[in-house]
Amino acid sequence: MPVSRQSHGDLSVKTGNNFSFAREVNSVPLMAAEFSNAAAEYAVVFAGEGDNIIPVVLLGVRDGENLYVNEDGSWAGRYVPAFLRRYPFVFSSTDDGANFTLCVDEEFEGCNRKGRGERLFDGDGERTLYLQNVLGFLQAYQVQFQRTQALTKRLNDLGLFESMQARFTLRDGKLLMLSGFLAVNRDRLKALSGDQLAELAQADDLELIYLHLQSMRHLSSTAERMGAGSVGAKDETPELDTAPEPADA
Repeated sequence: MPVSRQSHGDLSVKTGNNFSFAREVNSVPLMAAEFSNAAAEYAVVFAGEGDNIIPVVLLGVRDGENLYVNEDGSWAGRYVPAFLRRYPFVFSSTDDGANFTLCVDEEFEGCNRKGRGERLFDGDGERTLYLQNVLGFLQAYQVQFQRTQALTKRLNDLGLFESMQARFTLRDGKLLMLSGFLAVNRDRLKALSGDQLAELAQADDLELIYLHLQSMRHLSSTAERMGAGSVGAKDETPELDTAPEPADA
């Protein structure tokens, strides 16, 4: 719902460190500025098509399963993507990004009218420092979103993306398949001209590409979390095989 003095004058938000709301999300969008932190422990890939390709961080290998949310709702990783940290707030736009409206998910368990957490408006109906900080965070996020869109457009225009799939073979012989994501093709990257590579380097895109490629090694460790804490987990450690996704017959 759009945040307003009339509707949320007495609303407080208590966020804490409970990420149970993301328990069934196996990937979330990632901004370019986050690549360095995220690539250190997650697989960073791309999803979508055409003008709607975005980087995402993989949090699970099965639909509806986030392997980084503990039973008590705490986050199991070191870095929490900004997409999740901004919750329960989000910007929405009805005019193709010309203007944005701050919205809040009123169903979030931390939203209350009993004074728990941080107030959005003070007794005079003015924005609190907390709400100002929320707006600042989302404004910075939106700037990074535009920067990230420019990155994916350049990579797509250069034809660097290819559809990929990952096959995880468990020790008991079970096979798990993860498909529908994109990765930068190393051979296509090497085939670019010196001028094209220089342009990518000057835009800091080349560094992001290599962070993405190096992060792919985390696909195995992400899948390994499926057996974490269970009997025989060591025997169920998956073997990983990645390959280009076959073209439709």
